[in-house]
Amino acid sequence: MTVTLEANYLDIQRSLVDQALDRFLPTTDAYPPSIHQAMRYSVTAGGKRLRGILCLETGRLFSGDEECLLRLASALEMIHTYSLIHDDLPALDNDDLRRGRPTCHRTFGEATAILAGDALLTLAFETLAAPGPPGDDLKLRVVRELARDIGTRHGMIAGQVVDLEAAKHGADAALVEFIDSAKTGALIRASVRSGAVYAGAPEDDITRVTAYGGKIGLAFQIVDDLLDVLGSREKMGKSVHKDGQQHKATYPGLHGIEKSRAAAARLVEEACEALAPYGSRAERLREMAHYLIARNT
Repeated sequence: MTVTLEANYLDIQRSLVDQALDRFLPTTDAYPPSIHQAMRYSVTAGGKRLRGILCLETGRLFSGDEECLLRLASALEMIHTYSLIHDDLPALDNDDLRRGRPTCHRTFGEATAILAGDALLTLAFETLAAPGPPGDDLKLRVVRELARDIGTRHGMIAGQVVDLEAAKHGADAALVEFIDSAKTGALIRASVRSGAVYAGAPEDDITRVTAYGGKIGLAFQIVDDLLDVLGSREKMGKSVHKDGQQHKATYPGLHGIEKSRAAAARLVEEACEALAPYGSRAERLREMAHYLIARNT
């Protein structure tokens, strides 16, 4: 099954998230300006805003308040950008290019880049905890769950640590799936789940969309690994072929190109099946799932 997004849909949704981010980020002349310039440089460098858009669409499925969801989407994009800044550092992936422009540490220096990442993570939770709707119980739940999903127990940081260790010691299929599900998949799953929680969705619905988010999160990383093998620096806006050079444990490296493509496609179909109870109301989420494996950047 192939589902196609309208040509301008992502542009419209990306613009909504970008406008919200502009409101929540400090201005570049706020003191001390160097850190705020580095934060804005990285956040506004482009990017698809997929995590923010997935949060919005899931929240809309359950009639969530748009302004609340935009605040949450902005926090998610801040966390994602923090992870990219730190990923690019010399001690980790040592990348010079991100989203088609020099990485944060190449532009502002390593120390400022580290602090810019720290600042974005901190600002994300400040943004989530701001006064106003939704209720404090929903805010606290999202803060707690999001901290877990980017943390060291099956979360994003856990995936990054195991990824580094696997490059030295190797990995089997189960470990590669853990890396992909945690390093990238956990934040995508959290984006979907938190959107449902913020909208006050019933627990059964939160469970269904969490299953959807987990499967597309894993599919996303498999496709990302494929693009590192098959993509170009020009299209990707970042270095390619680095996984092989750094001996990273990846799905294509373990299973090959065709099996990896088949696995990503199967995960997307399973993700869409989880949305069956919602019928046409979840069409955008199905479109997003198929977009994730059809992308070439």
